[in-house]
Amino acid sequence: MASKQANRQAITLKGSTALVTDFFKYAVNTILFQREVYPSDDFHMVKKYGQTVLVTQDLALENYLDRILKQVQKWLLTGSVTQLVLAIISKDTRTPLERWVFDIMLVEPPADGPDQSRQAKPESEIQSEIRAILKQIISMVTYLPVIHEPTVFNILAYTSDSADVPAGEWVDTDPLAIEASKSQQVKMRSFSTDVHRIEAMVAYRYEEEE
Repeated sequence: MASKQANRQAITLKGSTALVTDFFKYAVNTILFQREVYPSDDFHMVKKYGQTVLVTQDLALENYLDRILKQVQKWLLTGSVTQLVLAIISKDTRTPLERWVFDIMLVEPPADGPDQSRQAKPESEIQSEIRAILKQIISMVTYLPVIHEPTVFNILAYTSDSADVPAGEWVDTDPLAIEASKSQQVKMRSFSTDVHRIEAMVAYRYEEEE
């Protein structure tokens, strides 16, 4: 019985990791499209989560995201990633303009230990929560400041000290923070599986007009 139970939990972790990795892929694509970091012609429509989402067709970007997501998946499986950040930066001045932050937490089992009979969260419910976040990202455009300059983006991963970090691909970097006096924040929706909980927010540069 013990090995069967362990096996069931391992599959749950793997399944949850796949859901979270997938979500991050579509969230990044949605942000890059909505914030016009890449031209809209670079994206095509696919069906996901029972709705249409836009995904890049730019091969270099696709390969870059795939490499990042493969590593994120490994970190999720070992519980060693705590936060992912997509930072949008001015191409010319390198000033951080927006930080889309995704906090990753492990769902605590009930205080009296894992309950064998506890109902697993239906995937349809998880997908509905993910849909709500993606829709929220799209609606953000109406009140985030318009970006009038060319931008680039960077993905930051915050990991535990014990995380296995591939040499050469990930380096310690500037957190690309926006000065507190010029930053506004909007807390977004969250979603959870039986294993992970993802909370999202966006911080953006806001400067009073003279």
